[in-house]
Amino acid sequence: MTRPNVVVAVLAMGGITVSLMQTLVIPLLPRFPQLLGSSPADTAWVVTSTLLASAVATPVVGRLGDMYGKRRMLLVSLVMLIAGSVIAALSHSLLPMIVGRVVQGLAVGVIPLGISIMRDELPVERLASATALMSASLGVGGALGLPAAAFLAEQSDWHLLFWTSAAAGAIVLVSVLVVVPESPVRSGGRFDLPGAFGLSVALICLLLGVSKASSWSAGTVTGLFVTAAVVLLLWGWWELRSSQPLVDLRTTARRQVLLTNVASAVFAFAMFAQSLVLPQILQLPKATGHGLGQSLLVTGLVLVPSGLVMMAMAPVSARISNARGPRTTLMLGALVVAFGYGTGVFLMSAVWQLVVVSATIGAGIGLAYGAMPALIMGAVPASETAAANSLNTLMRAIGTSISSAVAGVVLTQVTIPLSFRLIMGLGAATALLAVAIAAFIPRVSRKTA
Repeated sequence: MTRPNVVVAVLAMGGITVSLMQTLVIPLLPRFPQLLGSSPADTAWVVTSTLLASAVATPVVGRLGDMYGKRRMLLVSLVMLIAGSVIAALSHSLLPMIVGRVVQGLAVGVIPLGISIMRDELPVERLASATALMSASLGVGGALGLPAAAFLAEQSDWHLLFWTSAAAGAIVLVSVLVVVPESPVRSGGRFDLPGAFGLSVALICLLLGVSKASSWSAGTVTGLFVTAAVVLLLWGWWELRSSQPLVDLRTTARRQVLLTNVASAVFAFAMFAQSLVLPQILQLPKATGHGLGQSLLVTGLVLVPSGLVMMAMAPVSARISNARGPRTTLMLGALVVAFGYGTGVFLMSAVWQLVVVSATIGAGIGLAYGAMPALIMGAVPASETAAANSLNTLMRAIGTSISSAVAGVVLTQVTIPLSFRLIMGLGAATALLAVAIAAFIPRVSRKTA
């Protein structure tokens, strides 16, 4: 590898571009019923469809990357991002918008694929900081995307949001073609189509049940959860007997991998809580006595320091992992997040206070997210890196989905501002739970990854 800095920059730019897609539509959600001529319940699928597509694509793309080439699947994912963005940019009704968002969701594998390419191609001394930056790009893009999307939505035609996404994806695609080599590390074999179908059905049922728990009937939601549980059991039975499984459950069951994935899901639950509380505090009218009456653009700008701090903490995360091991870094990051939420319980009456809370939480996220791929890669063979990192990314997505559902119930059932403080408290508690889980991960040196 002759240009590691350029490769890292391109891959990180790809991760940030894909994560921007997650927050791209947030400023438009209240306006979608009017813009797309549909009901609020139906336009909620603009977000839900992307969530489901991402969940299905993440493990599948990771496995295909291990089998047929990580760069190849990275390019396919970027093509999906561009295509989905163009479809959404050309849409004026709900159905094509949902189609576009589904196709966009298929691009989420860019981040785990990028981490896996780094493992195969970068010098050992660059790997820790590079993977930390790539892992943190998910949070960085989300934090930076909201103010950018709010500005474009307020100052121009909303379709420009998706044209901008398509252009950014095209720039990354060309950059990957020019500077990122194809990894020679491949597992080969035959793709596990029944395993992919079974896992997709289970994930769709699980995430639908979580995301629609407050709006669908109890019987329907229970049925979805039961179906998910049954299909997961059958899927596990199949994977254990398959000679070439989609997910190697024996590797996944290793203590280091299993506990890292569980800690990642719990930590993601904590991480996402701020995205649900801080915007509401900032935008509620001052007359309510609980809000700061700020515009959507100001709300987005308050979150920008969080994204910048995440990026700045990536090299710090790598240094701590090299010196003390990635387990220590993960625990430290979760402790910082817990401290940020604990502070937020009391500091929510001024804009500067929320900037401090958000930046503190962002620092913890940057530390912890940098350690997660190091723990995963330290426990799996190189031929399974993409699939293992994809599964870890999926666990984070499940954690954020559950966080969103729980916070939604709290916000509707508990009076303001008690609900805000309760969610902050839950964020602190789950971050501390992630610390406790991470404490049982075997102590390993980051350099062994």
